[in-house]
Amino acid sequence: MSQFTVEDVIEFVEENDVKFIRLAFCDLYGMQKNISIMPEELRNAFVDGINFDSFLISGYENVEGQDLFLKPDPDTLHILPWRPQSGRVVRLYCDIVLADGTPFEYDYRHFLKETLAQCEELGFNTRMGIKSEFYLFKTDENDTPTDIPFDNGGYFDVAPNDKGENIRREICLTLEEMGIRPQSSHHERGPGQNEIDFMAGDVLKTADNFVTYKNVVENIAARNGVYASFDPMPLADKPGNGLHVKMANYKDGVNMQDIDKEFCESFMAGILNRMRDITIFLNCRKDSYNRFGNSEAPKYITWSAQNNSRLLRVPEVNGKRNYFILRSPDSCVNPYLSSAILIQAGLAGVKNKEKLPAPLDVNSRYLTEDRSAYLDTLPLSIEEALDVASNSDFINNSDFAGIANHYIETIKSRV
Repeated sequence: MSQFTVEDVIEFVEENDVKFIRLAFCDLYGMQKNISIMPEELRNAFVDGINFDSFLISGYENVEGQDLFLKPDPDTLHILPWRPQSGRVVRLYCDIVLADGTPFEYDYRHFLKETLAQCEELGFNTRMGIKSEFYLFKTDENDTPTDIPFDNGGYFDVAPNDKGENIRREICLTLEEMGIRPQSSHHERGPGQNEIDFMAGDVLKTADNFVTYKNVVENIAARNGVYASFDPMPLADKPGNGLHVKMANYKDGVNMQDIDKEFCESFMAGILNRMRDITIFLNCRKDSYNRFGNSEAPKYITWSAQNNSRLLRVPEVNGKRNYFILRSPDSCVNPYLSSAILIQAGLAGVKNKEKLPAPLDVNSRYLTEDRSAYLDTLPLSIEEALDVASNSDFINNSDFAGIANHYIETIKSRV
């Protein structure tokens, strides 16, 4: 569903036996939160918003003297297929506003919208796709999650070693029913580990879809008696869960690699050159940093055309580099904030006409100590990431310093 107006949503609710409307948003860590309202409250939600107790939500605790309201975005209407078909449940993602309707200054979704507006002013737009890994664990007789993987399968395994194929199938079909097109799915390297990729789209929609994707995975897993974990390192001695972000820039529907390679390279250079500054926005948990350098997860700030162990991979197909893949984030990101920060770093690279360094095409496992000693690394602890971000000229001299530093200080208070 797309291109909905307020009246379209109200009409849909009236004509399709909808009894509950979930108004959804994300906390600091990208965890979905929601409040359900009845159909007769929907118009008021669109006009004035629905008040909520923000001080009980991670990342909003220190907001004093301001009532916050959830204002639904009509273009995000989805039926929740796993809920009853009689007395249906729909969900709308929301922007967070003040009582007078102005945007809340720490609303990450609004920050992403502002960032995308900057891109439009410069005459281009960004598309984003996502590959997300998760583990499936068995539950005990009380449905409490255990640390026992659902299977002992390995990379690209099939049944019977891969016991998750029917669960992945159900997840993909549910996503399709909600208008999110999965691209591929398979068993990953770890026991009980899976990956599902979905099609690229405009960045705001992809961020919304990622929140939906995690919710679908968790609900379908629970329906099948297992527990889905997106934690960066759910098993200390096994591969971690990564979030691979695929990005490409377009102008008038044409990939900018075909019309302005210098722009694209400067955009990538902007991200590479600020990776240490922005890692806390891409990896916000203590165990995020245990993943770096483990089982092909990146550690060094390098790029390559084909090598999968690189931080930034720029695949070349038929002589063209149509997109790049950033491989350091994990699925515990707030997708709105992380997407906005990545684009802001890319924009800084374009503004400064920064150049990409030479690629590193050696697999990480073959890097000698002498050679790796000259390579910059990602922050290797959350404390280091917070320190780098706190002292970043890129962040502190930016137009978004307020929202970025609010995030940094809130994460610091939890470490």
